[in-house]
Amino acid sequence: MSEAPADAAAVARRLREAARDGDVAAQYLLGQMHLEGRGVALDPQEGLHWYQLAASAGHALAMNMVGRCHELGRGTPVNLELAAAWYRRAAECGLDWGQYNYAQLLAKGRGVPEDRARALALYRLAAGQGHAKSMNLVGRHYDEGWLVERDPAAARDWYRRAAEGGDFRGQCSYASVLALAGEIDEAVAWLRKAAQTATPAFLDQLKASLAGSPIASLRALGATLPDGAAAVG
Repeated sequence: MSEAPADAAAVARRLREAARDGDVAAQYLLGQMHLEGRGVALDPQEGLHWYQLAASAGHALAMNMVGRCHELGRGTPVNLELAAAWYRRAAECGLDWGQYNYAQLLAKGRGVPEDRARALALYRLAAGQGHAKSMNLVGRHYDEGWLVERDPAAARDWYRRAAEGGDFRGQCSYASVLALAGEIDEAVAWLRKAAQTATPAFLDQLKASLAGSPIASLRALGATLPDGAAAVG
């Protein structure tokens, strides 16, 4: 259950006092509240300020969020080079999200020279910590034969782990493997789960893909899914 506005405002006041006293965890949480506009005014610049303070004190989650702000232009202009630098620092601290986000930039050569081998190594590190999105991408490498020998069994195992970890892309990847193996009912069940947390854009892609499926039950499922815009509303 989400906090009531009055409760969130009270939490923010307590966090601000602690953050001003140098409490690194409070600085990180206060930054998050400003970025979300929860209990305080929506203020990405203020959020980034508190993230930077915490990150400078060695808080890995804050390092990752400073990188995120620079990547997405939240409270600061987009700067992929700075995003990569902060993600790398978070990754070097062992943070799974830092490893994943840095790998994403390395895989596409955004803000850093493209290095797909390094990206895969980072995906593996994050996946080893239970990071579901990274599990899906390790599976994709085995599925497509990217940098590794193609291994359908390994791909299926990684997709299953990503699906069970709650990643909607992993759930769709696993459903695709299941459908190809003729396990249609289980594929449908995973696709239903994926649709519950998918982004609007991904949901629209999923609907379009299912509409063209040669399998009747998958086409029927696609017809029941909401449009992405409707899901947001």
